[in-house]
This record gives sequence, C-alpha cells and structure tokens, in this order.
Amino acid sequence: QVQLVESGGGLVQPGGSLRLSCAASGRSMFSIYPMGWYRQAPGKQRELVAAISSGGSTRYVDSVKGRFTISRDNLKNTVYLQMNSLKPEDTAVYYCNKLLDYYSDSPFGSWGQGTQVTVSS
Repeated sequence: QVQLVESGGGLVQPGGSLRLSCAASGRSMFSIYPMGWYRQAPGKQRELVAAISSGGSTRYVDSVKGRFTISRDNLKNTVYLQMNSLKPEDTAVYYCNKLLDYYSDSPFGSWGQGTQVTVSS
C-alpha cells in the first residue's frame, strides 16, 4: 500500500511562487510509475495539471504551461510542483497520484489529503 503525502501549500499573492512536494511511502516502487499533480477548485472537477513519466518526460495542461514545473527525485520517492506567476484561478486543493499511463489523465491509487493553495491579495 502506497501512501502519498502532499505538502507546501499556503496563501500567496498573485504573481508569487510556491513549491509543492508529494512524498510516497510504503512499498511504493515509486520510480517505475508516472506521476501527476491534480487540483480541485471549489465546485469544479478534479483536473490533472502536470504529469511526469518514470524517465522524466513532462506534460502540462495549457493553463499552467510556462508557469508550473513538475519534477521528481526517485531516491527520495518525491515528486515536486514548482508554481510560479500564480494567479487567483490557481486556487485549489492540490493532490498527487500515480498515473495509469503517462499519456492518460486517469489516476491509479489512493488519494492523499491534498494541500491547499490560495492565491489572493
């Protein structure tokens, strides 16, 4: 059973930056899985915003391209999301999860508790 723990959220002004972390524990075999960062804003469906393959390839939803960067450290069983030039519309609870496939948006595994990101002046 893999447990995912997200951290790094907070309140930030528009234009600011945050770095989210997602640590995997348990018998994770973390390095072999593609991983994704999702977000869910109030009243909206959860959406995948960034994905990273086991080999380090990345893809992003159009709304965050050029502002967000996903990365991973397989030795630390951790995936990161660097968020720059944050906008109020980035406000959401952010979650990470394994992906069924790098090219799929479908999650594969249990959800963590998420971390709240609030962008407001």
